[in-house]
Amino acid sequence: MHPVMATIKGDLRRLFPPAKILSIVAGSAILSFGLHNIHQQSGITEGGILGLILFLGHWFGIPAFIATPILDALCYALGYRFLGKDFLKVSVAATLCATAFFRLWELFPFMLPDMTAWPLAAAVAGGLFVGVGVGLIVRQGASSCGDDALAMVIAKLTGCKLSRAYLATDLSVLLLSLTYIPFGRIAYSLITVTISSFLIDFVQNFRLKKHDAEAKEEQSGSVKPQPGPAPTADGGKP
Repeated sequence: MHPVMATIKGDLRRLFPPAKILSIVAGSAILSFGLHNIHQQSGITEGGILGLILFLGHWFGIPAFIATPILDALCYALGYRFLGKDFLKVSVAATLCATAFFRLWELFPFMLPDMTAWPLAAAVAGGLFVGVGVGLIVRQGASSCGDDALAMVIAKLTGCKLSRAYLATDLSVLLLSLTYIPFGRIAYSLITVTISSFLIDFVQNFRLKKHDAEAKEEQSGSVKPQPGPAPTADGGKP
């Protein structure tokens, strides 16, 4: 095999083991399903980059097709600078995967009931889908959009929890959105971003207790002593 091809193949195996691929695919499917079937139907808006795009479009007339790639590119550039090139490679794959699932769901009628009349239920359900979906992607050190990359960079630079980084960006944009969106609608968006932020953090850091114990044992290099034969009455071994 050509050395270059061998290097590429080795990088792909290192970056995309089966468990990571499964987690990214599952997360992309869950995230895009919730955004398409809940957010788009009920009109629940978002914070972060998506909310900023809507804000720029409303007040400055900047089209979404221009603002979206520019803002996402800036966030991914920050991700590359502070999180490394492996982050960028895996994130590009995750973004393409999420985009493909968005297109897939758009080929079918909405698969969930329209919850426009129940905005609180829509906010909670939307937060659950986004939280689990993004959490599975972020758990693998990747991002599905500029929002995730920006939050991960903030968390790394400040040392804060990822949930707080998400909330900081979302709340900032939601406050700006109050200049043209009624408070009632923003309140429901606040609920969904709060739920999704803490759920992302939970899914990212979730570990089974047994898994944690084994990991600590491996890191410390400790080995449990094996029970030996019981001593005899005179203190010697049988």
